[in-house]
Amino acid sequence: MRLSRATRTLFGAALLTFSTLAAGIAVAAPADYRFELAQAQPAESGKTDVTVRLVHVPDKKPVAGAVLFETKADMTPAGMTEMTGKVTPLSSDQPSLYRFQVETGMAGKWQLSLSAKVQGEAGTVRGAIPFAAAK
Repeated sequence: MRLSRATRTLFGAALLTFSTLAAGIAVAAPADYRFELAQAQPAESGKTDVTVRLVHVPDKKPVAGAVLFETKADMTPAGMTEMTGKVTPLSSDQPSLYRFQVETGMAGKWQLSLSAKVQGEAGTVRGAIPFAAAK
């Protein structure tokens, strides 16, 4: 069976349009994700337990199973970037919540910076969560 030139052109255009739309739907950018503070509460003296969630912004659904591989805490919101605190991951009983204990050392405005890989996404999701540490 031989197709006319017009039919081949129309078929090719339809195939190109479909593949472009499918690629746009299947691939999300790191900007499509956001870290949100779920809770920050004092732990033992000089430490704060921080719980965050990772949210897929377009559908507002929490993301479970992300791999957080880079964490850093400092007092950037208070203008003291050089004041840092050790970050230790904690276990979580909810798959879409990520918990950390931060050695804050002093009360004030802190920030937890995070980097994560989301399954099926090529890029790295990065974010900074401000939180308050009590004495």
